[in-house]
Amino acid sequence: MAEDNPLESFRQALAGATRALARDGEVELGFTSDMPAVNGKSIKAPMPGRSLSLKEATEARGFADAAALRLRHHNARLHQRGAPDDEVARAVFDAAEQARVEALGTRGMAGVRANLAQLAELRLRTDPLVRARSREEVPLGSAIGLMVRERLTGEAPPEAARTGLKLVSDWIEDKAGADLDALGLVIDDQAAFAALATKLLRDLELVEGDPAADLEPDDTDDEGGEEEAESGDEQEQNEEDEAGGRGEAEIRGEQDQSGEDSSESEWAEDDLTESSDSLGEEGEEGMLPVRPNRPLSDLPPRFDYKIFSTAYDEEVPATALCDEEELGRLRAYLDQQLVHLQSAVTKLANRLQRRLMAQQSRSWEFDQEEGLLDAARLARVVVNPVHSLSYKVERDTEFRDTVVTLLLDNSGSMRGRPISIAAISADILARTLERCGVKVEILGFTTRAWKGGQSREKWLADGRPPTPGRLNDLRHIVYKEADEPWRRARRNLGLMMREGLLKENIDGEALLWAHNRLIGRVEERKILMVISDGAPVDDSTLSVNSGTYLERHLRQVIAWIESRSPVELIAIGIGHDVTRYYERAVTIMDAEQLGGTMVEQLAALFDTPDVR
Repeated sequence: MAEDNPLESFRQALAGATRALARDGEVELGFTSDMPAVNGKSIKAPMPGRSLSLKEATEARGFADAAALRLRHHNARLHQRGAPDDEVARAVFDAAEQARVEALGTRGMAGVRANLAQLAELRLRTDPLVRARSREEVPLGSAIGLMVRERLTGEAPPEAARTGLKLVSDWIEDKAGADLDALGLVIDDQAAFAALATKLLRDLELVEGDPAADLEPDDTDDEGGEEEAESGDEQEQNEEDEAGGRGEAEIRGEQDQSGEDSSESEWAEDDLTESSDSLGEEGEEGMLPVRPNRPLSDLPPRFDYKIFSTAYDEEVPATALCDEEELGRLRAYLDQQLVHLQSAVTKLANRLQRRLMAQQSRSWEFDQEEGLLDAARLARVVVNPVHSLSYKVERDTEFRDTVVTLLLDNSGSMRGRPISIAAISADILARTLERCGVKVEILGFTTRAWKGGQSREKWLADGRPPTPGRLNDLRHIVYKEADEPWRRARRNLGLMMREGLLKENIDGEALLWAHNRLIGRVEERKILMVISDGAPVDDSTLSVNSGTYLERHLRQVIAWIESRSPVELIAIGIGHDVTRYYERAVTIMDAEQLGGTMVEQLAALFDTPDVR
């Protein structure tokens, strides 16, 4: 019995977690003392010892998590279509895709992140990368896989791999550093990710062709469409034969395709059926393609923007910048500052709550021929049996699963009442939206230092190379994660009252950071609200670049999000006209208006259907 066998109990628990992560109840998991492997939905994880040491258990969890994420996020047919023939290039292409699916699983799941980190070390035990002593001995698939993993998750490569990576990392960064940076922007879109991975292979000269060709999908759409149309006719009968085994998946696919353009529907239908010759390298069967968040022709942005060094940037939770006792004092100070304002903003927030709850209220259609039995009309049947039974059907609601990110400018010009009002308004909105089932993330952006910090010191030590690009150390602060309850994050907002926190603002990169966090969420509707009081300003960067360097980058980022991304972007400028940057924006001249304006802008979004 499982109760007498701790290994079997562990296997059963791990199998259940794997099915949940894969979102597939047919996944089976077992242990093997031989080489771990995946064959379709059958997973053979490395067998831990009977003592179930933490390291061995974590390795088994990591292998199971990686397999589950591949089943959930990977389409084998789509992957096979873009895979190169060259052996080395194929290894790089496969490693990048595996890094993508695993990175998707680390978002918001600390346990999965820890398991996959242990798995990375397990893989390196037999990898030639750890024994390489020259550049020729380094397997590029392993090296680039670790570099992609670092770009997508922020996880540094394991210690054992660093010596081997140093032999090739400079060459890879020089040839394809921009491609690696852009991968994170399309992590949720396998087709666009594969196209960018192909460009990376061309930049590394692993495959032949013009690297720019991947960034011009319009030139090849017609040909690809004709080829897919021909192959689609040949596969139509096979798809019908397999329909019985995937009814639920087809329903989900049809729902997901509603509202998409015809080109998306064509490839999605074509990819629903997996053939035996499209199995991955380890034998995994393909899963249904997830709905792309952007059109297939939408490839990553190419911004005319450089960063001198990211080594000193940080993404940090508010609790890491301040101890619990000081956070409590700062929060109490914030509450004292805004006693008279809180009641006014609360009234506005209550009005927003009523609007949202009204959209989510249930309504019914009565006297239907089928549906749920209408118990309220049973009495008339008892009185007069001639009457037929009456049924009711619940009307569909248009309110969609939603997540909202509030991105607050934490620059020095916000010091005083503006930052206080921004903090309390964000606090009240988070509480209100949480009551309505809408998750809220609260983020802040500033720099670690005035006038450049360590990045500028490194630039000076390197001999002041010309046009270094952004030349300061970023500090991106997470005040409240979307899945974190408001009551746990309430004190974190007091950090904005801390003396010395607010410095300079580099809005373009902050906007991309918030957008990328939001794009990985599972909610159907994603809203990003930016609150700022001025154009991006960083003295160190602007002193060695053009005076419009940061502003131009901000405009490029905004244009890309508004035209290409599923994220709905709105902005509120405090004493600064942001309508010249953002398509959907409002400017207020007094910080006292902020709370009401935030509520009104969100209310307008929920009242108006998203035409995109």
